[in-house]
Amino acid sequence: MSLEFLITALVVVLVPGTGVVYTVAVGLGKGRQAAIAATIGCTLGIIPAILASVVGLAALMHTSALIFQVVKYAGVAYLLYLAWQTLKDSGPLELKADKGARKSLWATARTGILINILNPKLTVFFLAFLPQFVSPSAANPTFDMLLLGGVFMAMTFVVFLGYGLFASLVGEKVLQSERMMVWMRRTIAATFAGFGFRLALAEQ
Repeated sequence: MSLEFLITALVVVLVPGTGVVYTVAVGLGKGRQAAIAATIGCTLGIIPAILASVVGLAALMHTSALIFQVVKYAGVAYLLYLAWQTLKDSGPLELKADKGARKSLWATARTGILINILNPKLTVFFLAFLPQFVSPSAANPTFDMLLLGGVFMAMTFVVFLGYGLFASLVGEKVLQSERMMVWMRRTIAATFAGFGFRLALAEQ
């Protein structure tokens, strides 16, 4: 486990993406428990990308334009759906002080899982990222890649949890202002729409 890997992985995790925006939005609108559920969902959503890079499916996605485009536009559609749901103040991003039943928390986690699963760039990223830190002389490179992926997931969980819990503290103040809620709802919706359009323009 090299220092270079730990630093690089931490930088990647810290940079805000769709998962961070989602976790922060949930923390702001629904509080601490929902932020934890979003963090768990986004972290679990990394597993398919890691496994795909280990077994070679990521390479197939990288070389097959059709597979990449299908997953990409499914991700675009889902991000635009989240933007629309946010504007309507409904669905998993309903920005209300609902500390949430178990069903609501599961819906929150499920959305986080789907956000990462439907991002083909994440799968291709792991294909390019993990092998760089596996020694050519490794006795079991598959195990090493899984270990690196596990460490990346642990970092993701800790960082996203920090983002989400901080957002939940801020949200306790924000929820008291209807004007602030409207502004926040529009900002989050615009952010998801922007991520969606950026993904639509992404190349393999």
